[in-house]
Amino acid sequence: MSTASGAAAQSDTDITPWWASFPEPKAPCRLIEPVDVLQLLESHSSLGPHSDRSFLLVDVRRTDWEGGTVATSINLPAHTLYQTRPVIYQLCKQAGIKTIIFYCGSSSGRGPRCAGWMQDYLNEVCEASITAAILKGGVKGWEKAYGGRMMDSYDAKFWANQSS
Repeated sequence: MSTASGAAAQSDTDITPWWASFPEPKAPCRLIEPVDVLQLLESHSSLGPHSDRSFLLVDVRRTDWEGGTVATSINLPAHTLYQTRPVIYQLCKQAGIKTIIFYCGSSSGRGPRCAGWMQDYLNEVCEASITAAILKGGVKGWEKAYGGRMMDSYDAKFWANQSS
């Protein structure tokens, strides 16, 4: 192996992931099936736009926010979540939110990590009436199950290119 390629390989492995500066989440979080989230969305929708709701959907994708997002989600990029947990908690508490549902592209990395951090915080402040959860399969799983149904900014062309 040449020195240049050896240096390149070493620098690739020396890159610290963004989450390394934060503690590993400790709390387990439940997985919520897309069908259960769909039922929550449909139930809320049938009550009208000004009805109270008990859940919050949080999309933690950042630059890969493409193809749309599950309806009514807010975007809080994962790399900003840890330090904003107290504010998220206060907003959810004041709004009567009972379940904060996190997801990313596949809900195999950022979504579970952010849900764990949020649940850790809820546990630290002894909050038993709010829980953090993970949308199983993330936005990719949602789109696979429902296409553009109950998605905001749905981009059919983006998803068509994902399957090719």
